[in-house]
Amino acid sequence: MAASFRHRGISDTIAKANTKTKNTKKKNHCRLCIAIILCPCIILDVFITPRKLSENVVGKHSDKNPFTPGAGHPPPFLAGRDSEIAEFSKFLDQETVMRNVILTGLRGTGKTVLMDGKYKPAAQDKGWVWVGSDFSESSFLSEAKFCQRLLTDLSVFTSTAALAAESGSLGFTSQPNTQRMDYNFLWQFFELQPGLTADKLKATLEFVWKTVVVNSKTTEGIVFAYDEAQVVQDRDSKEEYPLAVMLETFQSLQRKGCRFLLLLTGLPTLFPRLVESRTYAERMFTIQELGRLTPEDSRDAISVPTKGNAYSFTEAGVEQIIKTSDGYPYFIQFICRETFDHLKANPDDLTIPLDSIVRKLDTDFFAGRWETLTDRQRDLLYCVSSLPESEEEFSIIDIVEGSKATDRIKSFTPGDVSQMLPRLIEKGLIYKNRLGKYCFSVPLFNRFIRRKLEQKETQPRLFPD
Repeated sequence: MAASFRHRGISDTIAKANTKTKNTKKKNHCRLCIAIILCPCIILDVFITPRKLSENVVGKHSDKNPFTPGAGHPPPFLAGRDSEIAEFSKFLDQETVMRNVILTGLRGTGKTVLMDGKYKPAAQDKGWVWVGSDFSESSFLSEAKFCQRLLTDLSVFTSTAALAAESGSLGFTSQPNTQRMDYNFLWQFFELQPGLTADKLKATLEFVWKTVVVNSKTTEGIVFAYDEAQVVQDRDSKEEYPLAVMLETFQSLQRKGCRFLLLLTGLPTLFPRLVESRTYAERMFTIQELGRLTPEDSRDAISVPTKGNAYSFTEAGVEQIIKTSDGYPYFIQFICRETFDHLKANPDDLTIPLDSIVRKLDTDFFAGRWETLTDRQRDLLYCVSSLPESEEEFSIIDIVEGSKATDRIKSFTPGDVSQMLPRLIEKGLIYKNRLGKYCFSVPLFNRFIRRKLEQKETQPRLFPD
């Protein structure tokens, strides 16, 4: 098998050196093939060269770590999202906005990166103003707080505009004056409008459209883009319906011809909540669902960033990363970055230290979610992770039958599972995919659980039963 890493340019430099010393004894370098076996059994070919020759190579190529895992951090190369980008561009061409966009997927699939890194510049290039931020639960405690959030974000755009006004008194000539349309202005205007909260918000946004957008020669419309929108919910017990206010407002203004485009990103629980609040939400939105990358796109996400770098992954290394990450963008970035950091600290070890990387991934990404669970909730998830279809979807009956097939945990009844699943949904660990079917909302969480189970089984008993 090939190496997990290869040092770019060494072979070419060696060939040139060989030409210059064709009939003489080679004194400048030697070639040494070392076979190293690393779990999971990757055999490496490594070239060992003198420091002088290595410096010549590094002088032409960077040894900087090109990978950037993180919450919303843009990767060096965004792979596999061309169709979504092209589709979003068509939404910007709507003369009358009839379809808004929901960008959904599990954590780590690149929703925020796609929205900020591709959709935002595409909208701005077409003359759309981009406003928005991350939604938080505090933004939806009440209808008023939601309106404050929306107008705060909008005021970043409107505060650059001024409203012509007149001031004066009886017997004197009025003098021209201007009023900046900052947040205070928008909120005062909002409070002066008659009607319910939705009526006030409609009037305020329509006023902005007519006085600012219509009179602008460069503005085509406004994109209201909000991340983490799965926290959006109405509160029947408090008689507060901020989600309904949002949907009603945008649907009404779009019918009047206001080019306000709503872009919401969030976990798969987002769209069902919208439909539950207003059934016409089904006709308001087009859903773009981000999943794992194809093997070809995964390969690009791994290989393209290393172009121009002093090191690149071999074919065997690429295949192992794809297998371990299962094509999820965040995990690809995480594994690659940790490997490059390991290489920087251990330049002679051209391997992918998968065991230590997976342990770090468990600690950094999964453990925090696991620690919030009760023992009985962990038992249920142990049972789910043991199902053959746990990486796809599962049902209450699957969990019940699975619990009967193992002696590691106390079996569950359908009533037990029905009571526990909503709590796990609230914790953001699973979601209802369709009628009677559930999925993990955290990618590869089932593998983490199985590793925890195996670790528990291999621990030595300190005391007898």
